[in-house]
Amino acid sequence: MNNNRDRTNTNISCGQDGHDLARSMESTDWMEQVRNLNAEHALSTGKVRTFRLDVFGCQMNERDAETIAGMLTNMGYEQVSHDEPADIIVFVTCCVRENAEEKIYGHIGALSHECEKHGSIIVASGCMMQQPHVAEKIKKSYRNVKIVFGTHNIHDFPMLLHRYLTKRKRVFEVWEKEGRVIEDMPIKRSHRHKAWVNIVYGCNNFCTYCIVPYVRGRERSRRREDILEEIRALASDGCREITLLGQNVNSYGNDLGKKDLFARLLYDIETVDGIDRVRFMTSHPKDLSDSLIKAMKECSKVCEHLHLPFQAGSNRVLERMNRKYTREHYLDLVERIRDAVPDIALTTDIIVGFPGENEEDFEDTLDLVRRVRFDAAYTFIYSPRKGTPAEKWEQTESPETISKRFQRLLEIQTDISTQLAKKYEGRTVEVLVDGPSKSNPEMQSGRTRTGRLVNFKGDTDLTGQMADVNIIRAGAFWLEGKEGKRRG
Repeated sequence: MNNNRDRTNTNISCGQDGHDLARSMESTDWMEQVRNLNAEHALSTGKVRTFRLDVFGCQMNERDAETIAGMLTNMGYEQVSHDEPADIIVFVTCCVRENAEEKIYGHIGALSHECEKHGSIIVASGCMMQQPHVAEKIKKSYRNVKIVFGTHNIHDFPMLLHRYLTKRKRVFEVWEKEGRVIEDMPIKRSHRHKAWVNIVYGCNNFCTYCIVPYVRGRERSRRREDILEEIRALASDGCREITLLGQNVNSYGNDLGKKDLFARLLYDIETVDGIDRVRFMTSHPKDLSDSLIKAMKECSKVCEHLHLPFQAGSNRVLERMNRKYTREHYLDLVERIRDAVPDIALTTDIIVGFPGENEEDFEDTLDLVRRVRFDAAYTFIYSPRKGTPAEKWEQTESPETISKRFQRLLEIQTDISTQLAKKYEGRTVEVLVDGPSKSNPEMQSGRTRTGRLVNFKGDTDLTGQMADVNIIRAGAFWLEGKEGKRRG
């Protein structure tokens, strides 16, 4: 990369015309122009320009990162590992909690030496960038960030990169409003044997604590034909497991005026040869229909695992959260799901310390946890998000009280998770192998259909294969296998 200092700042924000199809269709042309610039650079220097990705937050961000990686690869960049210097360092950011934002600022600030030494540039994208105060802070305080774009205009990245490379001016372009769904963007998948597949973008629920509708926009469903075409292509390329993604997959198709389209989509995927497993997330309890439960029961490829956030066990708190269901509805829903799929593993999200939550409310949450007996729970202490209704509400409990409640919840849930995990000991389970274990490279790692992490020893590398694993030991959030044998 050229080490010349930027001549001026450029701050461009367009949101009113975010659905400009003609402009979005030019992404391929811009990629070709950047690819030509990189080819010239390689010829003159003998070096290929490189990039690396730092991804924070949810699976939607992971999927966005695959699109960004696909575009950069198409433009002639080569991806390197996190411990190698790179010409472009891309941050895909998350703003769901305050500590995530602070961590990202810290990471960007720590790269100043690398940027100075190697001439690297930083690209900041994702949910954080949709917040005007964040973009302003980055513009003023983090000079090494040269390109900023948001969640709505990822497809414009090649154009923005070309603008920076040719004009050497910082580019800040964040659309205020979502546009239409853009198809046929290049993708560099993180794995060959499993893949994220977006089915719906945005969220219409406006929970009072949540920033997602403001940074991801309103719900926009992909056409069923486009989704199925992508899944068939994945199957042809050797993919065995897909995870359907959306802020609320259960509302897929509502904006298209079609009822129960998500359940119908599951039946369609059931007919795709080569796909062995289907997962989906996230499901909102208010929209999980009987037709979906029936599809989960009848579709053999749909895994026996459902992530169903309840957030709080108190009706009073649920109403303040604008969740649009009651604890009674949630418990009834769980009963109907387990009647249909008896071996299903349930996981959830829980917030502790929501403004106004008292001891009685918290006890309702603990009671629900004990009743449902989740396989796992993602637990969070409430974090106020700028721009949400709950940000302005008074916190009635001390940090010490909230912290103690959080620990009580963790202890109860960990005990439940351990008890449920112990039931796997002595059983042989089907595992889709992801590769070497992150904690012990001598072991192989994968997941059961119920989403349980399994580490085991095997005679050969089984990455991307189904293996039968005999479970000898279990902890709250892991299973250890004696051996793994490739399934016939």
